[in-house]
Amino acid sequence: MAQKIILDCDPGHDDAIAILLAHGSPEIELLAVTTVAGNQTLEKVTRNALAVAEIAGITGVPFAAGCARPLVRPVEVAPDIHGESGMDGPVLPEPTLELDSRHAVDLIIETVMAHESGTVTLVPTGALTNIAIAARKEPRIVSRVKEIVLMGGGYHGGNWSATSEFNIIIDPEAAHIVFNESWPLTMVGIDLTHQALATPEVVENFRAMPTAPGRFVVDLLEFFGTTYLEAQGFEHPPVHDPCAVAYVIDPSVMTVRKTPLDIELTGTLTLGMTVADFRSPAPADCTTQVAVDLDHAKFWALVADAVTRIGDPQSTA
Repeated sequence: MAQKIILDCDPGHDDAIAILLAHGSPEIELLAVTTVAGNQTLEKVTRNALAVAEIAGITGVPFAAGCARPLVRPVEVAPDIHGESGMDGPVLPEPTLELDSRHAVDLIIETVMAHESGTVTLVPTGALTNIAIAARKEPRIVSRVKEIVLMGGGYHGGNWSATSEFNIIIDPEAAHIVFNESWPLTMVGIDLTHQALATPEVVENFRAMPTAPGRFVVDLLEFFGTTYLEAQGFEHPPVHDPCAVAYVIDPSVMTVRKTPLDIELTGTLTLGMTVADFRSPAPADCTTQVAVDLDHAKFWALVADAVTRIGDPQSTA
């Protein structure tokens, strides 16, 4: 049975690939796509999400814009990685899919409440602002959500500060709310996603696909590779966000370890740190776990299969 998910994202090159993976995989039923300020402003990432929907031929799935700023802090974006548009590199089509009139928070709540308890997984791949507000606005969703599988954090260090990962540090208060609710939570952090490298072999596999979505992935990875080399010194870019979707599709794509997690809110040098307590064994009531090791070949096979299944929607439109 396909896994029902809501993808909450801030496209973003890797978010775009996460959308393609969720849409193209037969193991996923994509219930909604919601956007949040992060990699770029809310207006820009929402436009990017709708452009990806156009490229992939996504119809019948509501797309809704959410929070334009963190709970407490000013907006912080990542143009050095994603460019001024939030998705520089590819030529993006004009979207034809209309944005849902609901706020993303309300769409998340209504969707979770409309489905049987324990059947909807939330997959946030950006700041956790929308998810935190949804949990506060309608606390009943916490017990109804099957699981949170998020891309964010890092138990060994950070990429936006010495200790903190971007998605967490830009809204640590929201992350604190989400990590401390009682729902099951899997953190797919940079310890894992830095293993999801887009090597030349990976890029060439997509280049061989004679479709617009295949070419789009190549354009994404080539731009992403350039910025990651310049900004963070990666020879091949790590593609973070699809890893969270891949875990929902096939948990065997990565190994996980049950461990208590929390978010540092007051540290002068450690604000936004995801603190993992690896003292064994984890308490019996622990509801959080972290991803540790990735099966690189299996992961990219899942992405390639999804993009292949999408085909070339615009050529047949």
